[in-house]
Order: sequence, then C-alpha cells, then structure tokens
Amino acid sequence: MHQRLPFDETTTPPRVSTGELPRSEEVQELVTEAYQRYRGTKEGHVADYIPVLAAASPALFGICVVGARGRSFEIGDVDVGFSIQSVSKPFVFALVADAVGSDTARRRLGVNSTGFPFNSLMAIELNDHRTMNPLVNAGAIATTSLVPGTTADEKFEQIRKGLSRFAGRDLRVNEEVYASESSSNMRNQGIAHLLNSYGSLYFDPDEATDVYTRQCSLEVTVHDLAVMAATLANGGVNPQTQERVVVRGVCRRVLAVMATAGLYELSGDWLYEIGVPGKSGVSGGIVTVSPGKGGLATFSPPLDPAGNSVRGQLVTKFLSERLGLNLFASEPVQQQI
Repeated sequence: MHQRLPFDETTTPPRVSTGELPRSEEVQELVTEAYQRYRGTKEGHVADYIPVLAAASPALFGICVVGARGRSFEIGDVDVGFSIQSVSKPFVFALVADAVGSDTARRRLGVNSTGFPFNSLMAIELNDHRTMNPLVNAGAIATTSLVPGTTADEKFEQIRKGLSRFAGRDLRVNEEVYASESSSNMRNQGIAHLLNSYGSLYFDPDEATDVYTRQCSLEVTVHDLAVMAATLANGGVNPQTQERVVVRGVCRRVLAVMATAGLYELSGDWLYEIGVPGKSGVSGGIVTVSPGKGGLATFSPPLDPAGNSVRGQLVTKFLSERLGLNLFASEPVQQQI
C-alpha cells in the first residue's frame, strides 16, 4: 500500500459519520480539493503485465462521488473509458449470491482473506477449501463459473447485464483489452485447472477463464464505478435509475468481503487507514462503499508495487476523513448533567 497516505488528524480532525453525506456544496468542494491536491502526484507506474494497459496515459485522473440519493459530484477524466478489471469481482459475487443464495455462495467460494497475492497458487494448495474468497483470482474465477447459464455466452451475458444494471447504463467489452488479456492469461488458466482438479470449479475451466477475462474487459468510466458502488451502499437499488439489482441482504455480505479482502494481502492496512470497504483494479480504478451514504470511485493508472492506484489511495484517504466515511470513527457521547 502507498506508504505516504495523509494522516493529519492532529491538524484537521476527521469528520465522524452521521449516516448522511455533508451538504452538496461541501461535497463538491472537497472532491475538487482532492483533485487539485493530488493531480500533480508523479509516483507509481502504469501496469504492463497486460500489454494493452501499458499504453494508458499516466496523466489520466478522475474522481466521482455518488450519494445514496443519486446526486453525483465529480471532476477530472470522469468520461474516459477503461477496463473494469478486478473491480468487477465484488459485483459479480453480488450477482451470484443473489442467484444461488448467500449461504451457498459462502460455502462454495469462502469469505476469508488469503494473506497472499491476488493470483497466488500457494493459497489454493494451502487451503483445504481451495477458494478462500471471491475477490482473489481463484475465488473470482470460481464465482464466474457459478453464474447462471449453460454456455459461456449465457454466463457472460448474465454478467454483462447485471453489471450494466449496477452502472445504470449498457456496458460493453473493450475488444482490444479482451484480446490482449486472452493472449497473456496463462496463470489464470492454470488457476482454473487447479481448482477443477480439486472439484472447486463449477464449469469448464477454459470457458470459465474466458468468461472471467471478458468480465474484466468490460469498459467503464469512473462515474459508472461510483454509481455501482452507490448501488451497494443503497441496499442493492441503483440510486439513479431506482432499479433493484440485488436483494438488500446480499449487499452487507458483499461489503463484509470487500472489507476483509478487497485489497488482497494489504486489506488490513486499507481498513486501518481508510475504514471503508474498497476494491482496486490494475487499470487504475478504486471503488469504496459507505453503507447508506454512497459510493466513491477514483481512476488514475499509475500503481504502487502492490497494484493499487497511488492517486486513488491518496484521494480515498482524504475524502474518507473529510466526508466522514470511516466506519470506525466515533466521538464520545456528551453526557447530560
């Protein structure tokens, strides 16, 4: 995790959550301040292990907050499309938990952190249940294999339509990203076959990997991601379209897994610093969800060594403090005399 996150509680005490975002003018002012504060940050490197991602401009930077009442506050490159990558994982898990039930999803996929990197084979071998949670690659591929459908095309269409409902608009695959990932996803293919050998995959391993690759290649904007996050924050109802995407009980379970595993082996550091469930992706997106309040999304391609957007972490820490998003912040009750 980026090691120079601001932590200036001594000079500017963080706001304590009240269950509501601050007034609209203040939210926009703070989003703008975050953008101006961190737009000049030069740290980090654009991902290059997927060839097409290496072409992304390191200057791209966008921030969007969408409240549970549907208001959006944004600045920067909020209309630039990029592939969703691993940020898709909690939303596909939500679709599967909604389809098969939260208990079945937990039994088949697990909900505990691995303590290993996102693409670890060792985590599979060391865990008797093989898939520890749906937010690392092994669990995510298993999650994709559980999506309703008898063919790969049917499964993918279920995912595409479901994530489109989360975003409030029709999402499509970036074919260039899909082709690039398909030519370089040998490790994920190996993960799928290893899971299959243990009986922990629920569809053909090669086809499940292909559906997962298409899933990660869906093109989104930072505005889309903020709406998707706000839908989880709003009990499964998209706050801008008012369409129910998943049942309410699914959301709290998805957020629990995001809190414990959304930043992989650094999820503890994330929760310690940010205090809000989050999920990152190697294209530079990060989403965070404040239950009942709304969703925050950032987009900036330069990543730290752990694969998380440097500017995204800085912005999220800043806005978590200033908007009162941290779930663990509290103040003493004023005793009446």
